[in-house]
Amino acid sequence: MIEKYRAPLAFLVMALLLAIVGFGQSWSVALGIINLCIISAIMALGVNLQWGYAGLFNAGVMGFTALGGLTAVLISHQPIYEAWSGAGSGILLSGFILISAGFGIYFVHKKIEKIILKRTLIIFIIGITLIGLNIFYGPSVSIIESINPAKTGFLGGLGLPIIVSWLVAAFVAGFVAWIIGKITLGLRSDYLAIATLGISEIVIAILKHEDWLSRGVRNVTGLDRPVPYEIELQKTTWFIDLIASINTSKLQAAQILSDRQDILNKLVIDGSSIFVKLCYAGLFILVLLIIYFLSHLALQSPWGRMLRAIRDNEDAASAMGKNIVAKHLQVFVIGSAIIGIAGAMLTTLDGQFTPGSYQPLRFTFIIWVMVIVGGSGNNLGSIFGGFFIWFMWIEAEPLSIAFISLLTNGLDYNSPLRMHLIASAPHLRLFIMGSILLLALRFMPRGVIPEKVSKE
Repeated sequence: MIEKYRAPLAFLVMALLLAIVGFGQSWSVALGIINLCIISAIMALGVNLQWGYAGLFNAGVMGFTALGGLTAVLISHQPIYEAWSGAGSGILLSGFILISAGFGIYFVHKKIEKIILKRTLIIFIIGITLIGLNIFYGPSVSIIESINPAKTGFLGGLGLPIIVSWLVAAFVAGFVAWIIGKITLGLRSDYLAIATLGISEIVIAILKHEDWLSRGVRNVTGLDRPVPYEIELQKTTWFIDLIASINTSKLQAAQILSDRQDILNKLVIDGSSIFVKLCYAGLFILVLLIIYFLSHLALQSPWGRMLRAIRDNEDAASAMGKNIVAKHLQVFVIGSAIIGIAGAMLTTLDGQFTPGSYQPLRFTFIIWVMVIVGGSGNNLGSIFGGFFIWFMWIEAEPLSIAFISLLTNGLDYNSPLRMHLIASAPHLRLFIMGSILLLALRFMPRGVIPEKVSKE
């Protein structure tokens, strides 16, 4: 295959697959898959920036995704005034104590040279911090979580438009990545992967159990939306007229007025769902294009060429005076910020924040498959990988069920073997994902759209 036609053919195949779902299942399903594919592509771009540009193996993707989702809650959810008035000051004071302790330990570690004095002061700071948290944090959390726990039980957010959280999520995820990077980027690549995975688990565990912050496993629902609600569209005159004008032939075919009205009502309901998903798709595509454009500029810049030089030969780059750890920290922060944006977008699309749904081992694996299959080091390859792998992840279950149903067609409908195979069919999606990865590594080890090597 001629290299220059790889990308157009890959995206043409992807478009055909989505069209098949649209015509075969429904366009609402197809648009739902497209929106999730776009978010997946943004995550893949963030990971590709870290791995494809700099060779950093980040196994904590879901941790940064969860931070982005939490940011969407803290920015867009209405504040719970009763919780703030009852225990908000205690939480703020606890945060101040933690930050002061962090600065104090950092100052002691940097400025005090005597080992015994240094350790004594650090132990003293930690002890004072624990006492302060015991006085302020514990009682405040109990008060907050006891306030209407069925509906709230947490502090809420700032009540700002949820789109604002997409930008804030980049700063939050980037800041946490900076802290993690300062600790872990001096480690070898395999240790870095273990450290980032462990930190990701810690972040998600905190979100699951700190109910005052995120409601934990009870989830946060009813978040603000940047697009219209379906029920509002179904009552809007201009939208009803639009649907009627698009489906004139179907409505004219109905002979009875009541039948015509029933058909119109059904079309309006279906059309409202499609319209909302199209609005989401427009917003998400805009973000994807901006991130892709900036990533492409970074790749072609001296900074991007320097990162690839460090990736290919750290010793040679270090000998030329390049600060390897500093450059790795930069790209680690930027890539994590992109993942945080995707996390906020995912929560925006769902309209809720569910900490229990973030499964680091499973979904981090999927994001990495996207980057590997699409083409590490190529932004277009990462976007294609995000679309293709998520499409296969969603469609693998119905395809598996259809395959098993066809395979067991000759058996009795209530046969125990048939019922067992049908019940087990959804688990074939993991087998399908593994097979796709193995086939890609065997026949296209550099990915469907591989990195372009400059001849200059």
